[in-house]
Amino acid sequence: MGNIRLKRIIENMKKHNINQLIITSSSSIYYLLGLWIEPGERLMALYINTNGTVKFIANELFAVKDTIGVDLHVYKDGEDAVQVIANLAENTVFGVDKTWPSHFLISLMDKKPNLKFINSSFIVDEVRMIKDNNEIELLKEASKVNDKVMSDLINIIPEKHTEKELADMLLNIYKKHGTSEFSFYPVIAYGENAAQPHHDSDNTMIKKGDSVILDIGGKTNGYCSDMTRTIFFGEPDEECKKIYNTVLQSNLTGINAVKPGVRLCDIDKASRDVIEKAGYGKYFTHRTGHNIGVEDHEYPDVGSNEEMTAKPGMVFSIEPGIYYPGKCGVRIEDLVLVTEDGCEVLNSYPKELTILK
Repeated sequence: MGNIRLKRIIENMKKHNINQLIITSSSSIYYLLGLWIEPGERLMALYINTNGTVKFIANELFAVKDTIGVDLHVYKDGEDAVQVIANLAENTVFGVDKTWPSHFLISLMDKKPNLKFINSSFIVDEVRMIKDNNEIELLKEASKVNDKVMSDLINIIPEKHTEKELADMLLNIYKKHGTSEFSFYPVIAYGENAAQPHHDSDNTMIKKGDSVILDIGGKTNGYCSDMTRTIFFGEPDEECKKIYNTVLQSNLTGINAVKPGVRLCDIDKASRDVIEKAGYGKYFTHRTGHNIGVEDHEYPDVGSNEEMTAKPGMVFSIEPGIYYPGKCGVRIEDLVLVTEDGCEVLNSYPKELTILK
């Protein structure tokens, strides 16, 4: 088998004593086979057995070629694709993706009542969380594009668009820089709306003194970017300036804590402590970060309950925020690559307090 990523999956299966599993998420199929398929209501699965059996099962609608490097089973509408998996399955533990639709799983359980089913997504997640050299270069390039897009976006804010108008304009900016899709729908939030961490951009018009949260990301050559900057439109009051500088210090402190062997919960704590000591702890309402790659949010989180340690090759966000109801919100987010002796920040767009006139 020439597929190094598949080899890593099989090695991890052996480590965890799981002899067989199916992988069904579109992102993991892309990661392993280079195919991006959204199967909708149709079954799609990659069956892997540590004995060397690897078979991809897909509907003929998706026109998968037999040059993908693994055995291929193509089925037609009306055929029982679950039975194909049942025929492959050995009567031992059987791993299933956490996202596999329950009606497929229930059908397989009926056909194979002696199987013990487990959630095996962690097998793939653990492999995907350590990026290879090619992935690292793709993530760096995606972040370089995001830096350029952020610059263009901030430059048009003085034209005074609504939040939604600005969000809708963003895709054309990405296309200008060679990226044709979002990695997530952008969060554009003005003033009091910025105090909602995941505000849905609406028809609010910008006004003087507003903080402006810009949380944006694009998918470039299959890999995601994600960055948040907060700027002010007109002079903010002194407390909003204090909030901004506190979040900036939290962001920098979190980044400085990133190195191999440090628990992810301790990175979260380092960032969170800055905000708590400034008296805004109750307004920092989410985890400090998340891993990223083919998907914008990948396993694991950089949160208070995650005791996994940082490892070279991980790429995750450091994105503290303060969300002060009725006043303003500030979030500053960068992506970091864990290196052998610390980390490398993938974003280069400036973070100093910016006031647009």
